[in-house]
Amino acid sequence: MDDLTQRRKLLSALSHGAIFFSSLVISIGIPIAVLFMSDDPVIKDNAKESINFHFNLYIYAAIFFLLIFIAIGIPLLILLGIATLVLPIMAIVHSISEPNKPYRYPFIYRLLK
Repeated sequence: MDDLTQRRKLLSALSHGAIFFSSLVISIGIPIAVLFMSDDPVIKDNAKESINFHFNLYIYAAIFFLLIFIAIGIPLLILLGIATLVLPIMAIVHSISEPNKPYRYPFIYRLLK
């Protein structure tokens, strides 16, 4: 494989996998750094998608936390926790198996275009 494909795989998977780092600054800082450092459009799209996913998680968590008081918030927070684990893994697998196509998370609003 060529160097560009390997670089796409690595940086795209790193952008999506950054959510598994414990620090908030590091988990969102890595995709932001990748976005600004890369010139490749596929890597940039994956980094933007990862940043959008982070922002959506924070927004959904805040809304679901407020819904705890009407008893539907707890199941929604549990589903959000499962999505936080499963969707980035799917994105990493997609980034490695199809490095020329950016991954798109389902059910998110794209704040960065």
